[in-house]
Amino acid sequence: MAHSSYRERLLALSDRLIQIQKPIQILDSIKWPRNFREQFFAGDSQFLPPADREFYQHQALSFDAVSVYAALKDLSRDITKNLGYNDSLGSILQDTVSQYMRVIDLLHSRGTPDFLIHSHALYGSARDHLLGDNKTLLELGERLCAIFSLPGAKHLNRAHPKEINAETAVVSLRQRLSSHFDDGALSVVLSDGIVSDASAGGDKIKINNNAWFSELDLKVLEVHEGWVHVGTTLNGRLQPWATWLSVGSPRITATQEGLAVLIETLTFSSFPDRARRISDRVIAIDLAEQGADFIEVYRYFLERDVSPHDSYTIAQRVFRGGMVEGGACFTKDLSYVRGFIELVNFIRSATLEGVPELLPMLFAGKVTLDDIPILYEHYLDGLIAEPKYLPPMFRDLNGLYVWFGFASGIAQINIENVQAHFNQLFQNLPRTPNQASEDTEID
Repeated sequence: MAHSSYRERLLALSDRLIQIQKPIQILDSIKWPRNFREQFFAGDSQFLPPADREFYQHQALSFDAVSVYAALKDLSRDITKNLGYNDSLGSILQDTVSQYMRVIDLLHSRGTPDFLIHSHALYGSARDHLLGDNKTLLELGERLCAIFSLPGAKHLNRAHPKEINAETAVVSLRQRLSSHFDDGALSVVLSDGIVSDASAGGDKIKINNNAWFSELDLKVLEVHEGWVHVGTTLNGRLQPWATWLSVGSPRITATQEGLAVLIETLTFSSFPDRARRISDRVIAIDLAEQGADFIEVYRYFLERDVSPHDSYTIAQRVFRGGMVEGGACFTKDLSYVRGFIELVNFIRSATLEGVPELLPMLFAGKVTLDDIPILYEHYLDGLIAEPKYLPPMFRDLNGLYVWFGFASGIAQINIENVQAHFNQLFQNLPRTPNQASEDTEID
């Protein structure tokens, strides 16, 4: 390897990482069985789910953590040896290796207070500040929850009948994605082992075989799981040298989820209840970080007109891997709000700086915002491939540039003064009754 070219060395190290990390499955290692939900409601929501330390000790990891950790440590040493300390792509690769090592520490600490320490290191805290801003995620989450709980949002929650069963959803989603991807590029399958009603992993979209969907739900799945999560995986696999861009350590989660929520928004696929659920997750994580137990978080949302089903799901997502009695939680779900806001600010900044040509690199693979300038530089020298699967608005950047150009200009306007002006027009309008409906929980 010492005498090979830089590209060949990068490829060899990258391929090693792909093989080493393959057995590490975070969500599979902390998931709860379906009967926990049934037991919880059978007990009139009075008893904590039995996801204690003993439960996790009996849920052996599906891989030899000691040998995988040692292999990652060896790879870290070889990256420095073969690429040097200051190589930009080598630094991204090193960060990814370090993240996987921390993931193993996280999984070793399931059901203990240390789980929260590692989760904070990987995904952050609800009281972290946004990049370049003095607001915390919690403050933003509370503001968004208020907006998406306004009467106007509730009026929009008109019934989208969930008349599509899981089997039909699989067929429909395959058809929807056939125009975006090459034949055989991805698969859509039934699954009974996921918390949400649908999720993506690798080149596969999993549909919970107990779930029912509306047409609107399927549109969200098409763009969120398909265009973004699967699309970036496939683009990463098409990289000739930086093949590690096809796999996602926690460092890329915020950008991935933010990009998925952004595409939902740009395609008008989302809806207020879904946006509220994403915002609710920030509140739920903060409650758990401050010591609330599973039942307290569950009741918090139940008292705010969230259905028992959805209140349980919110709490389950937060406490999986942690301590249901309080003291540790899983903070991954901060990534949706954090990623969306930071991504919007990134695109606005790229627009104002006159460098929109960077933006397609968001789909080059599993990336962070800090990676984009580095990847674009190496795209220009031929080392990073142009992403093949791009949403339409990232294929032709004209509309995106205008959208965020206007958004940046409008951001200078004092919305409180504008709202005060228009409130005089709105205050005497008749109010329509709320027609709320239960919505599907998409990852």
